[in-house]
Amino acid sequence: MLKEFKDFIKKGNVIDLAIAVIMAGAFGEIVGKLVDGILMPIIGAITAGIDFAAIKLNVLGVDLLVGEFLNSVIKFVIIAFVMFLIVKAFNKMKKEEVAEVTTKECPHCKSEVHKDATRCPHCTSEL
Repeated sequence: MLKEFKDFIKKGNVIDLAIAVIMAGAFGEIVGKLVDGILMPIIGAITAGIDFAAIKLNVLGVDLLVGEFLNSVIKFVIIAFVMFLIVKAFNKMKKEEVAEVTTKECPHCKSEVHKDATRCPHCTSEL
């Protein structure tokens, strides 16, 4: 069992996943500061000084933090949009893989034959 665990850890995907989780946490912190420190005050100024974080709803003596939920939704939308832009840019930069040509067409019978073939296996014509 220990050997299987070592083999699992040695695979590159585990390390990539760990790095991705750490980077996502850091990225989430950056976006959180952007939303809390820059965007929400601007939105609050546009909406006549409403502080979304201060919006609470009291139900049966319990404060429901509706404003905090709205802030979380806005953060999620911003993170999703930024991730969309990153993936879109990455896909644009990624070169399309050119498939190696392994076949050609027989000029006589129009069948598909291997590119190195000297005789067509279908009509036996010389290529």
